[in-house]
Amino acid sequence: MKVALIAAGPLIAMFDTTDRVHAWYERLLADADVQYRLYTTWPCLVEASHLLGSLARLKLLKWVGLGAVHVYPLDQTALLEMTQWMHSDTEPPRFEMDLADASLSWGAAETGVASVLTVDVKDVSGYRLPDGRAFELL
Repeated sequence: MKVALIAAGPLIAMFDTTDRVHAWYERLLADADVQYRLYTTWPCLVEASHLLGSLARLKLLKWVGLGAVHVYPLDQTALLEMTQWMHSDTEPPRFEMDLADASLSWGAAETGVASVLTVDVKDVSGYRLPDGRAFELL
């Protein structure tokens, strides 16, 4: 079983059938040869929920509620570390680390899981985990 973090973009793509990468994520997660145990964070879930239309939003939330994705708990004190990363990993005009991305970095640091499903390849490929590793982009 492959363990991976899932960013807001793929969560949106999975439930927005008009999204340009919807079919790709649908095939990826339906592939019987590779099973995924997915983790996300509350900031990623909130961002995806906010950007989806109402019916897709409800489907996403129900899917998560049924256990398809595990939401990693986030203590408010983690924000202190995340804001440091957001400051240091923001390099205009290339990219700006937002709270959802910072929460994925934090989740990776906490769990040791560096595989991430993301559509934001340009930004996420520039981020480094506290131990210096790059994310493995899926």
